[in-house]
Amino acid sequence: MNIAGLSAIVTGGGSGMGAATARHLAALGAKVTVLDVNKDAVEQTAREIGGLGLVCDVTDSESAERAFEAARAAHGPARIAINCAGVAPAQRIVGRDGAMPLDSFRKVIEVNLIGSFNILRLAAADMAKLDLLESGERGVIINTASVAAYEGQIGQAAYAASKGGIVALTICAARDLARSAVRVMTIAPGLIGTPMLLGMPQEVQDSLAATVPFPKRFGRPDEYARLVQHILENEMLNGDVIRLDGAIRMAPQ
Repeated sequence: MNIAGLSAIVTGGGSGMGAATARHLAALGAKVTVLDVNKDAVEQTAREIGGLGLVCDVTDSESAERAFEAARAAHGPARIAINCAGVAPAQRIVGRDGAMPLDSFRKVIEVNLIGSFNILRLAAADMAKLDLLESGERGVIINTASVAAYEGQIGQAAYAASKGGIVALTICAARDLARSAVRVMTIAPGLIGTPMLLGMPQEVQDSLAATVPFPKRFGRPDEYARLVQHILENEMLNGDVIRLDGAIRMAPQ
C-alpha cells in the first residue's frame, strides 16, 4: 500500500501512540482524521498535522458513525484505520473493599474491545465498497493490544481481558474480511513512554525500564508509528499480532 494521498482514521489521536501515528501518517502524505474524547487534545493534534479533529466516543455507535460520516465528507472513505483509543485502570478482582465493581470491568471492555470493534466494523464496511488499489487490497485496519494480553499483571484483569479479546479478534477479522481484500493486524506494545508512564515518579520509571531486556528503556510512540507504516506498506502482513516490547515478559506485579 502506498500511503500518500490515502484517507486515514486514527482513534485515541489526542495523545501518545495515536497522536504520534497521526503525525507520522500525515508526514507520509495521508489525509488524516483524528478521533478522541478529549476535544482540546484532538483539535491540537489536528492543527499540528493539518488534518481533521473530531470528538468521538468509540463505545457509542452513533458517535462513531457521525465521525465516519464527517471524515468521509472531508477526505473520502478511509483506506487506513488505526485503533489507539484505550484505558488502562488497575484494580484487583478482590480488594480491601470487596469484589471489583462489575461496572469497572465492563467499562474497560467497552472502551478497549468493543470500541475497537466499533471502529473496525465501520471502517471495513466503507473499505469493502472501494475499488482495489494497485497492491490488490482495499484497506488496512490495525488494532492495539498489549503484552498484558499474554502476561497480565496483578490488578489488570479487565485490561488484560480486553487486550486478549483484541488478540483473538485479529485472525478472525482478517479471515472474515479477506474476501473484501481488507487486511487486519494488531500491535501489542510493551512499556511505551506515553503520558501515563511518563507521569510516574522518576524512580518508578527507572525501575520499570530496567525490566526491559533490550533496549533498557521505554518504547517511544514514534516507534509504534513506524511499525504502523511498515504494516501498511507490507501486503503480506495480515491476521497476526506483532509485539513491540524489547523482549519484555511481564512479571506478576
